[in-house]
Amino acid sequence: MGKFDSKSFNEKAFKYSVDRIPNLKTNELKKSKALTGNKDIRDVFGDEDGTHYARIAMRGLLEGDAVNYDGQTDITASSTKTFERGVVVVGRAKGFVEKDFSYDITGGKDFMENVAEQIAEYKDGLDQNTLLAILKGIFSMTGTKNLDFVNNHTTIVNGNMTSTTLNSATNKACGANKKKISLVFMHSDVSTNLENLNLIERLKYTDKDGITRELSLGTWNGKIVIIDDDMPVEKVEAKYTKTADVALVDGKTYYTKSGSNYTVVGTPNVDNISTYYEKTDDEHSEYTTYAMGIGAIDYEELKVKVPYEMDREAAKNGGQDTLYIRQRKVFAPYGISYEKKSQATLSPTDAELADGQNWELVNSGETSEGERSYINHKAIPIVRIISRG
Repeated sequence: MGKFDSKSFNEKAFKYSVDRIPNLKTNELKKSKALTGNKDIRDVFGDEDGTHYARIAMRGLLEGDAVNYDGQTDITASSTKTFERGVVVVGRAKGFVEKDFSYDITGGKDFMENVAEQIAEYKDGLDQNTLLAILKGIFSMTGTKNLDFVNNHTTIVNGNMTSTTLNSATNKACGANKKKISLVFMHSDVSTNLENLNLIERLKYTDKDGITRELSLGTWNGKIVIIDDDMPVEKVEAKYTKTADVALVDGKTYYTKSGSNYTVVGTPNVDNISTYYEKTDDEHSEYTTYAMGIGAIDYEELKVKVPYEMDREAAKNGGQDTLYIRQRKVFAPYGISYEKKSQATLSPTDAELADGQNWELVNSGETSEGERSYINHKAIPIVRIISRG
């Protein structure tokens, strides 16, 4: 245990304090089993030699056509192929400073308890940013086989979600495997729309007095709904096209274009109609909702030499303590391999994780793409829905 001024710091006790702070998002994610541990990942990165990237074997399925058993046709034999999945360790570190003066003027607020609560929330944010970057990356993949996943696991709704959206989207993506989808991440604007349609059902519990109460968590088609305003939102500009009219239409609004700006024509003139535009789509927001299932992402938290430590600077700002945190974690989407084609250092940034060229569907790895066997995209329980609400 190190001594810093009047504050004692015990790394193990501090880690326990951080870990015991309730983390509703992470708990619910683990309850749904969307994030699950993986022994192979744990073993390969637990090796004393250490590593930042590994390729883990995945057993292939039986394939090939059977021959006719008629007493005169030779039986052909084939072997299963071994697939490989690249997995990378994501390392993050950060420092937080507390000045002695702040401690003094707040009446001696408990430093350790305060920081532990903040660190738990901060680490949640780090993990969420990592997950969102990974999801963006796998849906940015290119190439024929990769696009089988991207296109089939993406549903674009030209409007708000409806009662059939989730069921149709999961079926399009996974077919009969849609039963694995267990968790839906959505923006509050999307959930509000669904709530207004009475499509979200609140979970209930009965207390010791037999009184039934509603919980804040809800379900949609039996899937746990987690509302988070960090889900991607994109502002889409209004769209305009050249009018096809040859005569003015009463009540229609026409626009003129100057650069990238469109201006309403106050008094349309038929002589100028060939220069007019019509608005074909209003400005709107597009929300990305992710539905994930059991085992969608393998997750392992790896050891670091010093996960938490403090440094004392007696002269700086009249005296201050800095808490440093470090973490290394693996988030590996099932059936998708991290290929590390564009990564500058030993840990990928969020931008690199979001880069589609770093990801591809798990395959058998032959040099010729035509000889490769790929995982069936329907086995990957990850779905993306883009809607206006």
